[in-house]
Amino acid sequence: MNRAKIAVLVSGGGTNLQALIDAQQSGIITSGEISLVISNNADAYALTRAEKAGVKTAVISKKELGKEKFEEKLIETLDGEKIDIIVLAGFMVILSENFTSHYPKRIINVHPSLIPSFCGEGFYGLHVHEAALSYGVKVTGATVHFVNEIPDGGEIIMQKAVEIEEGDTPEILQKRVMQQAEWIILPAAVEKVSKQIIMKEEDTNGSL
Repeated sequence: MNRAKIAVLVSGGGTNLQALIDAQQSGIITSGEISLVISNNADAYALTRAEKAGVKTAVISKKELGKEKFEEKLIETLDGEKIDIIVLAGFMVILSENFTSHYPKRIINVHPSLIPSFCGEGFYGLHVHEAALSYGVKVTGATVHFVNEIPDGGEIIMQKAVEIEEGDTPEILQKRVMQQAEWIILPAAVEKVSKQIIMKEEDTNGSL
């Protein structure tokens, strides 16, 4: 069976990457295969996770190349590997419209809130959970969405709610949102989109 080729873009520890690797190994992701992990940070532990799983890695530094050359190198590397889907998993770089429009409905991101709450520029990592707690919401969660030129502005693919509990700190909440939402819906969304891409390609090839 054909499989969609997946690239995962990372900047740090790679817990969401690990969730994807585990999902592939356990048969949750069957329509796609993680073929490449790219980091903008040479010291990212995510690269070690990828190497342990036997996945090809690359480091492309925005700091060294500057924004324009960085995105050009990214596109060159992704297209060179014939990547079908790009997953942003804790990738701490805002991508331009020039990049996102090159891969319409092919870039997926997971955000640690129920969009449209606590999202957009400046809302990342612990900042999202700090905002949710200071606002006093009773339910938060995670969202997987397509990426376009607007930060957290693309079409929603999946969401999962997580209850806020008494005594929650941003750190405790971050961990629970990861375990109860992000690590569940990200692999499920990747499988869903991979399946759609494969079916679309089979339809196109079949109709030639």
